[in-house]
Amino acid sequence: MSNLLWYLLAYLVGGIPFGYIIAKYFAGVDIKKHGSGNIGATNVLRVLKEKDPKKAKKLAALTLFLDAFKGAFILLIAKLYGVCDAVLWGMAVLAVIGHCFSPFLKFEGGKGVATTAGVMLVMIPKAAIVGIIVWFIMAKTIKISSLSSLVGILVGIFSAYILYPNIDINSYAPLWIIAFVVIYKHKENIYRLLTGQEGKVI
Repeated sequence: MSNLLWYLLAYLVGGIPFGYIIAKYFAGVDIKKHGSGNIGATNVLRVLKEKDPKKAKKLAALTLFLDAFKGAFILLIAKLYGVCDAVLWGMAVLAVIGHCFSPFLKFEGGKGVATTAGVMLVMIPKAAIVGIIVWFIMAKTIKISSLSSLVGILVGIFSAYILYPNIDINSYAPLWIIAFVVIYKHKENIYRLLTGQEGKVI
């Protein structure tokens, strides 16, 4: 029963739509009705830049931080309470699912990239750092958010096989479930990438 409560808590905390809240209360914009309709940092930046470029960068950075923090926070709290690794991995998956299918937004949500980074930093920090470095370099050079994010996550996962050959639960399945969810949420971006229509973040 206690495990189910942890799972529920991970899903609910992961579902907190920080991008929506920040854009609504700090800029007076319903982020779901503008741009891509996504609640992540990229759409916050794109939409709010039209009103106030300097403020947009700060609010997008805050969104990115909080989306990552919520994933890490709930896992760190669970660790303090001695929750076992298998349950922690289940919570990591549910935190990302919560962000992507938020119960507070009628099961709509973001694309899960920042929250994935947050949970990976707790569960497999060295691999997470590798993925974040790759994401950062790609984001600064090619400036295509979706491609940078997807490559960063996949590099992070493949790095886990090298850096964590004896992973806690003897399975990399939770990482691939997370990857599947994130890739699914990027399906429209992937189509635009394949057809050369995906825009850059400038």
